[in-house]
Amino acid sequence: MERRPLGTTGLSVSALGLGGAAFGQQYGAVSDAEITDCVRTAIDAGVNLIDTAAYYGRGASEEFLGRALEGGWREQVFVQTKACRLDRAVFDFTPEGTRKCVEGSLKRLRTECVDVLLAHDIEFATDYEYVFNETYRTLQDLKNEGKARFIGMSCYPLGLLKRAVERCDLDVVISYAHGHLADTTLVTEFLPAAAARGVGVINASPLAMGLLTNQGPQPWFPGPPELIATCKRAADLCRARGTDIAFLGMQFALGLTQVPCTLTGAARRGELELNLRAMTTPVDGSLLAEVLEVLAPVRDLTWKSG
Repeated sequence: MERRPLGTTGLSVSALGLGGAAFGQQYGAVSDAEITDCVRTAIDAGVNLIDTAAYYGRGASEEFLGRALEGGWREQVFVQTKACRLDRAVFDFTPEGTRKCVEGSLKRLRTECVDVLLAHDIEFATDYEYVFNETYRTLQDLKNEGKARFIGMSCYPLGLLKRAVERCDLDVVISYAHGHLADTTLVTEFLPAAAARGVGVINASPLAMGLLTNQGPQPWFPGPPELIATCKRAADLCRARGTDIAFLGMQFALGLTQVPCTLTGAARRGELELNLRAMTTPVDGSLLAEVLEVLAPVRDLTWKSG
């Protein structure tokens, strides 16, 4: 497993990180045994960063992960969690709410300190200045109290994420759905700003919230219809060539070597093993070129979030 430096944190993180949203039963029921097997198989394979959030399953993801890391496994990984988002449309960026959320996360994760703590999806805050001042100050306090080693923020709009790293002394940020087959603005537009400030960047949702899968995105997906239709054509092309666009998508995202870590969700060993195989299987260059040509009309097309 390749390790890459995470900004100036001093952490050396695996190129593939394990996302824990599915631990929260958000995509169907998964057992304790399946999650524990997935987590420990990932660690044995060299994955050393696992991401979760208080929002995922209203804390269920953290509960499952806390149990899976018992018995000495916690010491082998960097645990990253996120606060301030409590449910699909429930957010609390206040100092009191942030602190209460983190205290709950620590209990569920069965740890006294997380390695990375982020304010979750800050684009949904009603006052960004408040986040850059009050929420940020609370994150700093929690770091100083030893409840988090490093702090940061996450969001979809890259312009807002750039403002966050310019306004706050952040260690780590998560960008989602900007480092994939149809959008590489994470690399071209954001990484230089982060690098200038020593901020570690994590790429989440490398399959663009389901766009780059045979099933396609969920009905609530906020992107424009032409993006969905074009990605479906790319998926159909891959299927006609005897492969899966999700596999090619993972190969592509993991090949963005400028990005320290790409997070992708898995709750079962089989899902994890597909992602691990994508790391070691050579990319079919001709297929990739064809897919990128199909996607060219919607290249870097974004949507409103927050």
